[in-house]
Amino acid sequence: MIEVAPIAWVKSPRTEPLDDDWDAVTSTITLDGARFTPDAVAGLDAFSHIEVVYVFDRVEETDIHTGARHPRGNQDWPRIGIFAQRGKARPNRIGVTVCELLGVDGLTLTVRGLDAIDGTPVLDIKPYMTEFAARGEIRQPAWSHELMSGYWQLDGSQRGRLDTT
Repeated sequence: MIEVAPIAWVKSPRTEPLDDDWDAVTSTITLDGARFTPDAVAGLDAFSHIEVVYVFDRVEETDIHTGARHPRGNQDWPRIGIFAQRGKARPNRIGVTVCELLGVDGLTLTVRGLDAIDGTPVLDIKPYMTEFAARGEIRQPAWSHELMSGYWQLDGSQRGRLDTT
């Protein structure tokens, strides 16, 4: 058994896990003041982006997928295994997103493009470094580009990284 406890919680204007336009969302992540002091985020403001690990805590156990399914229920896309997609109904309900860090104020981080809804528990925060980005050529199927076409959309452009609901 592995036990983890949230280090922070998300405050977001979104209360439902909608699939698109996450770059239009500005939210905050507030660290647990009983466990952390502002020293925990010292120097984080020097980074433009952070990687946030969180829990899809409102996904019911009965909704978890362990096999193959059509992403977003779209029959035009192939049935693929849960580990070939980034849906929220995963075995451990863990989400990971790279989002833009807009500011740090004490124990509160302001971010844009975090695809987590209001009240989501955060498990970890890491600075995003280009050296940890993918190395080599990136390959992904055509259907995944279609699925993600509006996920990060902001002013008609694509930004950010993947983590679909």
